[in-house]
Amino acid sequence: MDPATSALLRSWDWRADVTIILLLLGTVYLLGWGRLRYATYQRSSRQLPGPNRRHLAAGWRLAVYLIGLLAIAVALMSPIDVLSSQLFFIHMIQHLLLQMIVAPLLLLANPFPFLLWGLPEKARNRVMRLFKPKASFRRGLRQFTAPGVTWLLYVGGLLAWHDPNAYNAALRSQWVHDMEHLTFFLGAMLFWWHVIGAGPHLHGRFNRGARIAFLLVTVPVNMFVGVFIAFSSQPIYTYYTTVPRLGGLTVLEDQMLAGVIMWIPGSMMYLMAALVLIVGWVQAEAGKKPLPEATWATQEAMIAPGLER
Repeated sequence: MDPATSALLRSWDWRADVTIILLLLGTVYLLGWGRLRYATYQRSSRQLPGPNRRHLAAGWRLAVYLIGLLAIAVALMSPIDVLSSQLFFIHMIQHLLLQMIVAPLLLLANPFPFLLWGLPEKARNRVMRLFKPKASFRRGLRQFTAPGVTWLLYVGGLLAWHDPNAYNAALRSQWVHDMEHLTFFLGAMLFWWHVIGAGPHLHGRFNRGARIAFLLVTVPVNMFVGVFIAFSSQPIYTYYTTVPRLGGLTVLEDQMLAGVIMWIPGSMMYLMAALVLIVGWVQAEAGKKPLPEATWATQEAMIAPGLER
């Protein structure tokens, strides 16, 4: 390995802005998790058996959240970020980390109640007032984050930033690059928020069928962009024709690899999430108790099914 490549692989850009935000989010979540864990233990210790205690602030939620924050650090400050300006496929991996790994991990941790309880009491009360049923902020946020709006924002951001002019601009300007990453991340957080069902529940809980459809209709868009990139016979993003090539990859080989990464692993994440929901749906249906025979074994029920309901 040549010295330049070796140096790139060892380089970490410890950005103060990213580091401070991650430390702040981690600290607030940890404080809130500790407070809710203690409160839940106090309330449930006399009512629930031992294994069910502290279930509201389970240890796995804290672990998943911290792993999500670590993944942000890896995506934005590790050699991945440095190499993304040299290799298109590394840049694609960086985007998939933010959209397909970080966002689901953070939302599986259900961060809203823990971040809320990690705030000082006065700040917590102010935030809680914003989310009261009749608060105008809540109503506006509910409209802005409706499932259809969220899907359009997510898909629109995906398509817009893969426009050659926008993508080249992001690679040439740090603040545009940061805006690209922020757009991808926030769009993914809104998208996976509906899929996972984390708090706050402004829209009620999406039923499983709707969440599965929400995921599946995204697959064709993601596949279209990935396939277009992978099979293009000309460099789409001219920035990569102006930088030194690493690893012996040509511009078109690098572009094809990036497209395949978006096309196959990227699409598989949506399909895997849909499969998890389908399995949960089947298990939930299988776990339902059958109706008693006296309810369905009647002449009326035989003639007009559904009357028993």
